[in-house]
Amino acid sequence: MRARTALLAAAALVAVAGCGTGGGPESDGPTAAAVGPVRLWPDLPPASDPPADYGETDTERVPGIAVKGGDVRTVDPVAVVRAEVAAHPETYSGGDAVYEETARAVLACDTAPARCPVLSPYYRDLTGNGKDELIVGIRMPEQQVALRVYLAEGGGLTRVMSTVDQVISVELAGRDLIVRAASAGIPGYEYRTAWSWDERQHSMLPARDEIVPVRTPGASPPTGPGPSVSPSVSRSAPSPAAAPSTAGPTAPAASAPAAVRPLSPAPPPETAPPPETAP
Repeated sequence: MRARTALLAAAALVAVAGCGTGGGPESDGPTAAAVGPVRLWPDLPPASDPPADYGETDTERVPGIAVKGGDVRTVDPVAVVRAEVAAHPETYSGGDAVYEETARAVLACDTAPARCPVLSPYYRDLTGNGKDELIVGIRMPEQQVALRVYLAEGGGLTRVMSTVDQVISVELAGRDLIVRAASAGIPGYEYRTAWSWDERQHSMLPARDEIVPVRTPGASPPTGPGPSVSPSVSRSAPSPAAAPSTAGPTAPAASAPAAVRPLSPAPPPETAPPPETAP
């Protein structure tokens, strides 16, 4: 019995020794100690006045729009935008802002559908109530796009999100609406805002707002997020001034040029053999 136990122990030692020399896990060295946050200026009193209102929580009932059975798919997106334009004529700021020429194009969608600025709608349950919400995009001058989300409730339609930006792309990730927008002040970077449903505010809020490097085709994704910025509904809100004709979203930045391969050193020049000397 003792001999069998000794053999088993020896076998275990051999197995452990084999793991250490046969490609087993190796240590990467000591782990850096975690450093907790340190509050600066602890005697500084907190702000008592609320900051400027950017309209993140603005919601509004769309007048004259009925939703059959609470299904937003029964609603015409163009009719929704028209109802808002009619309710807020000459509005150039806030959630209802549209350019004058955009408003005219919306009213003419039936007669000039090719110039209609209202994009094809999307549907997704963003609130978690088990029903889809209506997601609408509106092309605006200066390569801007207005994004709006509508919730069906009480037999009608409520706008629970509105923003305008120079949009690069719009993505759906779970119940988040992620907007990538151009950054004019920081070359090589873009804004990335994740809009999420907030039950307490009963609206979509810009829950995460980041500045990240611009994506380039074929490049690996960044290893971490860029610096955060304060949430804002729009970084380029419409103005009543005249603007160029309607255009689509801006395209992503072009691919960076490939790295130049270094030249190999040239071989040394051949030298002629020394002349033979007479004996």
